[in-house]
Amino acid sequence: MILTKVNWRPSGQLAHRLGQASSFLSSERLFTSPAISPCGFETMGVVGLGLMGHGICQVAATSDIHSKVFAFEPEQKFLDKGKERIEKSVSKLVSKEKITTEKADQILGRITFTTDMSDLRDVDFVVEAVIENLDLKEKLYKELGSICKQDTIFASNTSSLSIAEMAGFSGREDRFVGVHFFNPVQIMKLVEVIKTQQTDNVVFDRAFNWVREIGKVPVSCGDTPGFIVNRLLVPSLMQAMLMVDRQDASVHDIDVSMQLGAGHPMGPLHLADYIGLDTCLFIVQGWVEKFPNEPSFVIPQCLVEMVTAGNLGRKTGKGFYMWDGDKRGDPA
Repeated sequence: MILTKVNWRPSGQLAHRLGQASSFLSSERLFTSPAISPCGFETMGVVGLGLMGHGICQVAATSDIHSKVFAFEPEQKFLDKGKERIEKSVSKLVSKEKITTEKADQILGRITFTTDMSDLRDVDFVVEAVIENLDLKEKLYKELGSICKQDTIFASNTSSLSIAEMAGFSGREDRFVGVHFFNPVQIMKLVEVIKTQQTDNVVFDRAFNWVREIGKVPVSCGDTPGFIVNRLLVPSLMQAMLMVDRQDASVHDIDVSMQLGAGHPMGPLHLADYIGLDTCLFIVQGWVEKFPNEPSFVIPQCLVEMVTAGNLGRKTGKGFYMWDGDKRGDPA
């Protein structure tokens, strides 16, 4: 996931919050008993219950299209933390009268929390949402490929890694897609659905339809670095930082220019701080390593220096700006 939402409408891993958005569930939503949906995924599994995974699990269980959602974490402490996040989020919906207590019980009752990967062996669809570590994902997909039934479809929520490469680990390249959600999952509507050259057309269509059925807006994209949103967004952030490196303009003037001249709710350097400068660097370093001849993938010196110094933006209180929690101060 790169962006999230805060007055800005972009993306997934690159961020964490970008905002306030319209509510995830409206009081007018109709809830029906679960049945096999047009996508055909009666049961599904979610691997990883962190920031993104717990949200994907909750949204899937709320959609009423699955009879069972299996939530997997290999360690009990992480499973418990993910369960607590989901319960807290569902409870908040009840307190805001977005859903009834009965509906909340249905949502939670539909989720099976487990540390046993073999519980995923018969599910129709698996969404992986673990950390962006390719070695970890390789091990995971090899295990899932050997455990799950042959017609199980796999999907990764990665925001920056190659879908084709992970598909190769799984041993089922034709039954593998990307489903890139944005944070917070319960609120953000967009999901990028990624197809590789090996993905079967029917498999892609089923995953695309699944996104629609859980109440999100799917867009289709090939297996290009960053997909749509981050492929456009991240290089634009890097260009703003290169202007700082060259002393072309001040941090303040760069951001004000994009706000007042381009109609952006916040400037690129403000946004980079909000996302986390370490996250920005992690993504662009991976792209530069894999695609050294792509001219739009560059690493600004100021970004390296700030991350090395531990000044990561909002999360540490200092980046391009000074921060007090979520409140941005003056340029640093």
